Amino acid sequence: FLETGTGKITVVDILEEQWANEWKKYYKPITIGSNIVIKPTWEAYNEDDSKLIIEMDPGMAFGTGTHETTSMCVELLENYVKENHTVLDIGTGSGILGIVCAKLGAKQIIGVDIDEMAVKVANENITLNSVEHQMKAVTGDLLEVVTQKSDIVVSNIIADVIINLSSQVQDVVAKDGIWIASGIIDLRIDDVLEAMEKNGWVIKQKVQQKEWFALVVTRGIVYA
Repeated sequence: FLETGTGKITVVDILEEQWANEWKKYYKPITIGSNIVIKPTWEAYNEDDSKLIIEMDPGMAFGTGTHETTSMCVELLENYVKENHTVLDIGTGSGILGIVCAKLGAKQIIGVDIDEMAVKVANENITLNSVEHQMKAVTGDLLEVVTQKSDIVVSNIIADVIINLSSQVQDVVAKDGIWIASGIIDLRIDDVLEAMEKNGWVIKQKVQQKEWFALVVTRGIVYA
């Protein structure tokens, strides 16, 4: 009862430069939360002194601010980051979340990613936003390259990685610190919650946008 068509498959060669830049037509400045604007470097924006402007060229790295998982993290960071906080951004991608933290006043941010290209892009964006005195991005797995504890740990990845991290992040989060974990599809939220409870995390906040969840968790007692 369905019109199946011919089933013909067509393959067309496209120059790398063409597909690598075509998406830029659709990436426009966006406001996230109450005070943060993500602005592509190639787009004009009417300056507003009341806003924190994040210049962003994600290149081939994840993190434009348009996806629900990223925007939830930005909104949560806007609520939780305080001046002089230290932050660890696991899976930093384009560096967008760490740069947001720097603009919010965090004194030291380390972005970690296993993808060397992502780290290159992140460091370029760090320089572009003039926050290199606060943030740096490095290549490697979490505990291989980071040992110091941070006030805030943020990871916008996928559910399986977050489940694995739930037994490791306690080693890099400060006492009374928080872990913001995003990138959790609704079909996996129960699995993530189970792993968090098993590894001694307390759910401080759970937010949802469409089919995606983000969690704010702490160790032990939750303070109001």
